[in-house]
Amino acid sequence: MKNRSHSIYLTDGGLETDLIFNHGIELQEFAAFPLLESPNSLSVVMDYYRDYLELAKKNDLNFILESPTWRANPDWGKKLGYELEKLTYFNTLAIEKMQVLKEEYSNHISDIKISGQIGPRGDGYIAVNTMTPPEAAAYHELQVRSFKEANVDRVTAITMTYSAEALGIVTVAQQYGLPVVISFTVETDGRLPSGENLEEVILKLDSITNYYPSYYMLNCAHPTHFMHLFDNESNWKNRIQGLRVNASTKSHAELDESIELDIGDKNELGAWHGVLQSKLPFLSVFGGCCGTDITHLKAICKNILF
Repeated sequence: MKNRSHSIYLTDGGLETDLIFNHGIELQEFAAFPLLESPNSLSVVMDYYRDYLELAKKNDLNFILESPTWRANPDWGKKLGYELEKLTYFNTLAIEKMQVLKEEYSNHISDIKISGQIGPRGDGYIAVNTMTPPEAAAYHELQVRSFKEANVDRVTAITMTYSAEALGIVTVAQQYGLPVVISFTVETDGRLPSGENLEEVILKLDSITNYYPSYYMLNCAHPTHFMHLFDNESNWKNRIQGLRVNASTKSHAELDESIELDIGDKNELGAWHGVLQSKLPFLSVFGGCCGTDITHLKAICKNILF
């Protein structure tokens, strides 16, 4: 039953950890985009997305197709042996595959958005070798330009660890006239890996860009790491409209050292989303991050209002 004033969107879960631990696929440098060139691995990736689209279809929910391009930026591409021209090809190819899936489900899901996913220049767990906003805008321009030319609905920066890189991405997205979503990750104390305060960062970005980001998200953290941030009544938290949480309650450092997948407590994770939905009145996008798969999203769907 629809009892929210805004539409609910699902997105996918922890693509990379799902492929590694549940499908036995080795991902060099944690990069999924190279799989798009091989027919066999492409089939696995497309079926991965179809599982989530089927869940959205079953629950009469909308969907956001996030391209598997989290690592498809210059520094990570170089580590994988790809020149800039090849990276542009991969970013374009990824959107083409998302468009195939959108067409496949367009008669079954009311609204499907295609988002070009941008990851951090550095590690997603720590903030090192940081850039100024102009440097970040120049660095991420390749992906933003590729996504603009591929006619995405938006770009989404996932696992941002400090404000300057996020601001640079917002700047270049604005230059290309693309809607942009910024998703920060936080440590167990609710602060960004840079040590910055989440509320202050969101207020700063909105002030500098005149509220250009469509909304903000949190990802790659467990709900228990940031629940306390939303205990007070304040307008800034209304800007947080999406979550892609980790299955595990472990810190980033602990996860980085783990050799086994921690799938956490799925039912508890689902229940936390019901609580978060009551604390964040504009929360409307639900997905997963490290350690989550389709079963976690099913548990989330059982606990949220839509």
